[in-house]
Amino acid sequence: MLEKGKISTRQLTILVMLLTIGDSILVIPPSTTHYAKQNAWISSLIGMVVGLLAIYMYSRVAKLYPKLTLIQLIQKVFGKWVGTILSLLTLMYFLIVAVGSMREVADFVTSEMLPGTPIPAILILFILIVIMATRLGIEVIGRTGEIFTPMVIVLFLVLTVAIIPQMEIVRMLPILEDGIKPVLRGSISISSYTFLEPVVFLMFLPYVNQQQKITKALLQGCLLGGIIIFLTILVSILVLGPDLTTRDIYPSYNIARRISVGGFFERVEALIALLWMLTLFIEVTLYFYAFVLGMSQLLNLKEFRVLTLPTGMILVALAPLIAPNYTYYNTLFDNYWVYYIITFGVFLPLVLLGVGMFRSVLNKDLKSRN
Repeated sequence: MLEKGKISTRQLTILVMLLTIGDSILVIPPSTTHYAKQNAWISSLIGMVVGLLAIYMYSRVAKLYPKLTLIQLIQKVFGKWVGTILSLLTLMYFLIVAVGSMREVADFVTSEMLPGTPIPAILILFILIVIMATRLGIEVIGRTGEIFTPMVIVLFLVLTVAIIPQMEIVRMLPILEDGIKPVLRGSISISSYTFLEPVVFLMFLPYVNQQQKITKALLQGCLLGGIIIFLTILVSILVLGPDLTTRDIYPSYNIARRISVGGFFERVEALIALLWMLTLFIEVTLYFYAFVLGMSQLLNLKEFRVLTLPTGMILVALAPLIAPNYTYYNTLFDNYWVYYIITFGVFLPLVLLGVGMFRSVLNKDLKSRN
C-alpha cells in the first residue's frame, strides 16, 4: 500500500468528529435557519440521524472490502473503464471540497480578521501546513487530531457557557409554525454539508488497526460532532434569533463578540476563529490527502508524496476562481452542492454496498451447491 501508517479507533473517532464539525460550526447555522427558521435545531437532529445511517452504510462497505480504499473499490466493482471514470469524478469531488474549504478560509480571514490581506498569501500559508501534514502521513494526522480535540472541546464549552445569560427561550417559539416541510428542507442542507462529508473516510478505513471496531468508532465520531453542531445552531437561535442568524454570514463568530463576563472576559471572538481553523484544517487535510492518495492509486504510482506540491498549487490557483464573491459561492452551494454531495455521499456507497452484498450472497450460494 502507498500508505504504510496505521491509526487507532480512538483517532478515527476523533477525526470523524473534527471533520463533522469542520466548517459547519460557522457556516451551517445561517444555511439551516434560512429554511427551518426557529426550528433549525430540529433539522439538525434529523440531519444527525441521516448522518448516523450514512456512517453505518460506510462501515458496511468497508467491512465487505476491508483492504481496499474507495478508489480501489470503485475500480474493482465497475471494471477498468467505467471504474476509471467514476474514480476521476470521485477525486474531483474530493478536490472541490478542499478548494471550497480553502475559499472559506480566505473569505473569513480577509473579511473578519485581517482586512486587506491578499487572498493568495493566506492560501499559500494554509496549504503549506496541509502539505506538510499530508506528507507526514495518516498516523501524524491522527495524532494531530488527538492534540486538537481537548482544545476544541474546551473552547466550545467556554464560549457556550459564557453566552448563557444572553439566551432567550422565546426565540425558539413557535415550534413547527409552518409545518414539517421547512424543517425537512433544512435537514437536507445540514445533512449534505455536515453529515455526509465523512464519506471521505472510505479512503482511510483500510489503515485502521482494529477493523472490527470501525463501525463503533465512526458512529461515535459522527454523534459527537453532531452534538456540537446541534448546540451551535441552538445557541445561535437562542442568542440571535432566526432572522439575525439567517442574515449573518458568521453567526457563531459574532455571538462570541457579544460575550462579556464580569467586564474582563470579553472580545473572545478569536477563540471561535481558532476553533474553526483547527477543525477546518483537519477537513482540508483529509480531503487533500484523499485526493492525492486516490490519484496515486489510479495512476499506479509508487509514492503519493510527489503529488502533494502540484496539488497544493492547484488548490491555491482554484480557490479564488471557484466563485467571484461570497454571495455567489453561497448561492452555488445552496442550489447545486446538495445534489452533488448526495451523489457521492449516498448513491455511490449504496451501489457499492448493493453490489458487494449481491456478490457475497452469490458466492455463498455457489459454495453451498459445490
